[in-house]
Amino acid sequence: MPWSPALKSSLRSGLHLERTVNEPLQVLRGMLGVGIVLFGALWLGRPSLATSAALGAFIAGTATYQRSFRPRPILALYAAAGLAASSFVGYLASPWPPLFVLVLALWAFAAGLAWVLGQTAGVVASTTVSVMLIIVTLPENVAQAAEHAGYVAAGGLVQATLAAVWPGRRWAARRDALADAYASLADYARRLRHDPFAAFDPDPLMNARRAAALSPAQARRRPAELAGMRSYAERIRPVLAAMADPRVGADEEGPQRDRARELMGAAAEMLDAVARSIRTGRPAAVPERTYRALTVPKSGPVLEGAGRQAALKLIGLLAEAADAVDAVDRGDPVGGGAAAPGHLPRPSLRQLLPALLHALRRHWDWSSPVLRHAVRLAVVAALGEILGRSLPVSHGYWAPMTAVMVIRPDFSQTYTRGVARVAGTVLGVAVTTAIILATHPSVWICAALAVLSIGGAYLLMRSGYAAMSTCITGYVVFLLAMDGTGITSTVADRVLLTLLGGLIALAAYAVFPTWQTVRLPDRLAAYVEAGGAYAAAAVDAYAEPSAKGPAVVREALLGYRQTRSELGTASDQAAVEPVRHRGLGTAQLADARAAMAALGRAVMLMEAHLPAADAQPVPGAARFAAGLREQTARAARQIRAGGPVDLGPVRAQYEEWARELPAEDSDPASASPGALLHRDAGLLAEALEGLSGALADQ
Repeated sequence: MPWSPALKSSLRSGLHLERTVNEPLQVLRGMLGVGIVLFGALWLGRPSLATSAALGAFIAGTATYQRSFRPRPILALYAAAGLAASSFVGYLASPWPPLFVLVLALWAFAAGLAWVLGQTAGVVASTTVSVMLIIVTLPENVAQAAEHAGYVAAGGLVQATLAAVWPGRRWAARRDALADAYASLADYARRLRHDPFAAFDPDPLMNARRAAALSPAQARRRPAELAGMRSYAERIRPVLAAMADPRVGADEEGPQRDRARELMGAAAEMLDAVARSIRTGRPAAVPERTYRALTVPKSGPVLEGAGRQAALKLIGLLAEAADAVDAVDRGDPVGGGAAAPGHLPRPSLRQLLPALLHALRRHWDWSSPVLRHAVRLAVVAALGEILGRSLPVSHGYWAPMTAVMVIRPDFSQTYTRGVARVAGTVLGVAVTTAIILATHPSVWICAALAVLSIGGAYLLMRSGYAAMSTCITGYVVFLLAMDGTGITSTVADRVLLTLLGGLIALAAYAVFPTWQTVRLPDRLAAYVEAGGAYAAAAVDAYAEPSAKGPAVVREALLGYRQTRSELGTASDQAAVEPVRHRGLGTAQLADARAAMAALGRAVMLMEAHLPAADAQPVPGAARFAAGLREQTARAARQIRAGGPVDLGPVRAQYEEWARELPAEDSDPASASPGALLHRDAGLLAEALEGLSGALADQ
């Protein structure tokens, strides 16, 4: 879209408020942590030390609210340690302005690179840079700088301790992630009743997988109802699709379709009950009619062929999932005393270092959005600091602080946060100043008001950045007012510097952007190549049946889901960018994504009937799988080069393979592995033809 509509959209998004708040008890925990260190530091030392301690507690508390499955105490300690180190190093360089600007730029660059570890690491690292700018102004010598760093670390330690002893609903995030996966399956089953080709959203299952990564200590304490349940959800997914699809499952209309709808309705009720049980840790009642619907009827409409196979698998998997939850409710060992299911290992900090180095090497490329963000962050931090020092105003650090907090790796968040940050800061300064001028609060009252302000920030963290910025601004101003810092003489300065910092961040992104729009062909190419690998892995499982086949298909599925998610994120971000890609149009991208969704559905049908390890190989399947890999990889190269895509050879190879099939596998009514694979492979070839049509004129 053009710049004007893009800026208007950013303005509306930045000032929009959501009716979503954090849990009050968890907010109270964060306020308590800040209050302990703030009032404790005031009682023990100077107001400036209390300010450092409170800022450390604020950063550590904020880290515990990030969307991460790592332990909250660990996040708090990491954040406080980073802030303590940055503030001490920053103070050592502060007597020499050029050196301090250089150190600030390098620290900001490192904080920008932290995005290779994910959004949580990137947000926390950026916050430590912005708060460092305040803390380095408080000490008067090196000894005091070390003391301030110690108080910052103490603030983080208090928040970490509170997060450990007052965790709230234990395992809540992991319970919710797994329950959401089952709830999404229930929703999928309901949608399949009315639309047998309904799309499946894998995001809840991807999030459940991320939540399943545990440390060895966590694995030993994991609630039994969270062990092994994700695998049932993954296995139920393709069976639902296979039973609903009229091309391979129940007839489109008639008694078989009625029976399929009855089964899918019962499956939805059963999956919802499992989701409620996982979320609450208590048994959830299942209506008796649901159990009756999931039994094989002695008379009446029944499914036949592949549809019957899918129905029997679905009934068995639902029974296993329900029995696993019921066993926990009764206190029985899961799996009848069998060994506890394994878990995905969560790397420790030491194990994370090699992965971090690998990620940095992968992103050490000028086209990487992370590297470009790190450069932008370093430049805006240094430029903001230079301008803040040059202007005849007090508290010049508000300019770089705002710039660092505003800028993000993508256009939408940067401009939305810029608008919200400026609006929130102006409102926060105005309200805070009015309160101070009207009441002339003492040091202790300022501290109490600061605690209330940070409580508001924690509570409104998910309501919108403008609301949170208002509270954070009030928190900072109340802290600075404790040591007698002037208010009336600096209100205009703070507002001016905030506007300047926001302008620097917005201008930096406009001058040195990372447009997702121009990256869409590369994202789509990766999606197509991963889809081809996923399809080929499924076909190979029929060509060479083995015990490892499902695991290989699963690994390919994860790659396919990841590239799908990356394309979806890039497409959403590109939709609000003020640029347009000349080669790949919006309609083409939408059609290509629809074709790839059809491909994923075809492979999901193959997954529903993967042969056993001792099954006979399907003749010709290996050759067809190799052709799939070759043709989709070639299509990916053409997409990146901007050339036309032709996947016609896949159809030709499929038809040649069909002529060689044995008589049993050629029968449409047969439920043999070869017949099922051939039928699903035809849907796969059809989906790739749709992809060729969508990208023929790229």
